[in-house]
Amino acid sequence: MAQSHIDRDKEAGTIDPSVVPEHIAIIMDGNNRWAKARSIPGPAGHRAGAKNVRPLAEACADHGVQCLTLFAFSTENWKRPKREVSLLMDLMRNVLRNDLNQLNERGVRLRVIGDRERFAPDLQLQMTQAEDLTKHNERMTLNIAANFGGRWDITEAAKRLAEDVAAGQLDAADIDEDLFARYLSLGELPPPDLCIRTGGDHRISNFLLWDFAYTEFYFTDAFWPDFDKASLDEALLTYLERQRRFGRRV
Repeated sequence: MAQSHIDRDKEAGTIDPSVVPEHIAIIMDGNNRWAKARSIPGPAGHRAGAKNVRPLAEACADHGVQCLTLFAFSTENWKRPKREVSLLMDLMRNVLRNDLNQLNERGVRLRVIGDRERFAPDLQLQMTQAEDLTKHNERMTLNIAANFGGRWDITEAAKRLAEDVAAGQLDAADIDEDLFARYLSLGELPPPDLCIRTGGDHRISNFLLWDFAYTEFYFTDAFWPDFDKASLDEALLTYLERQRRFGRRV
């Protein structure tokens, strides 16, 4: 459906929850540059970024967003220095340990998408336990993309489709876009309406390549640790000013 409707109280800055995006994806970028700008070590930027996950997730839930997908760690991030990768793994553990109960109390269902096999066994266990604890929550679904890449996601979907065809569970002639999409990591969810990238870069960095076919993009120079509720509101107001045609004329 085309959308150009803006329903907001300009003085109060409120946003009508009935017109917010159903699904938001965020590329959380700029942690190291945030630290560099403050002349502090890079790890401090990653820690600040990790602390920003729960407040932004809660802000999205308060706005009525149904799905939030955060790009936490890409398949390419393993190429970073070992000390940085180790820190990122520890921060992932800390988020799952320290923020999970509050997210659960707020009715948030947590899912981890990506290839978990490369993670340490204890971190894999934490991911599974977090999903089990929150699986019945319905207020918002929070997808954490970890060791995730759009090309990996499409390749894995193709593999599983091929396996089902080989096993006689599926006829190759029945494969269409809708069926293929069900085999992707976000197959059970609507595609993102809005993707926000912080940190100033204008690219999608091998994120949700299939899912972003008709996604609106919002790029901001703000580094991820500085991207707060007011920043989110500005992104949402910009989104509401756009007209989504999905290839049609209006």
